[in-house]
Amino acid sequence: MLQSWGFDPWFAAHAAEMAMEGCGFARVCAVDRGAYRILGEGGEVPAELAGRLAYHTDGPADLPCVGDWVTAQWHSDGTAAIIHRVFPRRTVLRRKTAGDGCGVQMIAANIDTAFIVQSCHYDFNPGRLERYLVMLADGGVEPVVVLTKKDLVTPDDLANLLAVVAAVTPARVIALSSVTGAGLNVLRQALAPGRTYCLLGSSGVGKTTLLNQLAGGQAGAEAPSGHAHATRADRATRAVSATGEGTHTTTRRQLTMLDGGALVVDTPGMREVGTVAAADGVDAGFADIALLAGECRYADCRHEHEAGCAVRAAVDRGELSATHYRNYLKLRKEAAFSEMSQLDRRRKDKAFGKMVKSVKKHKGY
Repeated sequence: MLQSWGFDPWFAAHAAEMAMEGCGFARVCAVDRGAYRILGEGGEVPAELAGRLAYHTDGPADLPCVGDWVTAQWHSDGTAAIIHRVFPRRTVLRRKTAGDGCGVQMIAANIDTAFIVQSCHYDFNPGRLERYLVMLADGGVEPVVVLTKKDLVTPDDLANLLAVVAAVTPARVIALSSVTGAGLNVLRQALAPGRTYCLLGSSGVGKTTLLNQLAGGQAGAEAPSGHAHATRADRATRAVSATGEGTHTTTRRQLTMLDGGALVVDTPGMREVGTVAAADGVDAGFADIALLAGECRYADCRHEHEAGCAVRAAVDRGELSATHYRNYLKLRKEAAFSEMSQLDRRRKDKAFGKMVKSVKKHKGY
């Protein structure tokens, strides 16, 4: 069963170091306000954190999130569990905590491919798309761009949108309509059993509708044996408004197994996509600019005012979008600020830890 939920040789290689007596392995399938649900050999059960894990981690980002593999101990005749350890993560999806803080929020872990979902109608936003691409590049996740609601635009408008995406990223693009069904089979064919996917995008772009249709579209396929009790895609949706805009539906992150065996994480819509990537992560998200940067006169060129900058030269020649270039610089500055903020926070945490130890030693604890 664990293999069908993504426990492949990469995670199996960590099994010996993560094993504990009286425990087994499971995957986190849902997290909602600190409440966990995990999937193990006995099926899906609620779980809570062991005290050591809850109170002795470096920060919230080290706590379990959807997609994590964990070491758990079952109790109450296998109807509940305690999470003791979190496996190393192969890939991560994370963002800066909403607002002005410098914290990190985990979205999901161990995702193979993320579908960046934008609507052809109202939600299409190249700047937001670039932020998602940086997030995925930073976390080692493969991107695929999905344009929904193609039935609401003309063929010429769709062609223009595809050209804009192509100018931003070489990633695969799938345009579809949940109303007419056009393009849905293309997306279904991109899903493989045992692989983990994630739907990312703003509220109302049709992520939940899409997930329900993918599940329904594979109804003729047999689910892996023994999984009739597993988390399934059957989420509530709301009709679009009179203008064609969608409305917020999903309220928590949840891992679902489709009938064909593919695993999909649906996520609530994100108003902010603050980056916590390092400069290298930003460069990876802007592959076209990173390629041009190799032609700059100076290896440490910041692509702002330096002489011999191949990136600015491409902008001047009209070969690189000025907006794309400005967004790149903006995200580089955000990454630098995030890196400095995290370093400063680690220094403060270290200083606070030393002070606590000093007080304890002084009082003879």
